[in-house]
Amino acid sequence: MKYFLCVLGMVFIIEGLPYFIFPAKLKIYMLKITEIPAATLRFLGISAMITGLILLYFGRN
Repeated sequence: MKYFLCVLGMVFIIEGLPYFIFPAKLKIYMLKITEIPAATLRFLGISAMITGLILLYFGRN
């Protein structure tokens, strides 16, 4: 559980960096995301999850 909390903390740090460093550019990027079809966003989401699972698998072995 301790390891999980450390990893989760790192995820929050990495996810928060763009908001802290580039807030103006991030607003423009967010507006562009609304133009992307939902199917494309779902595909990107499932691709990221599968990549994460593969990395976890290889990282644990």
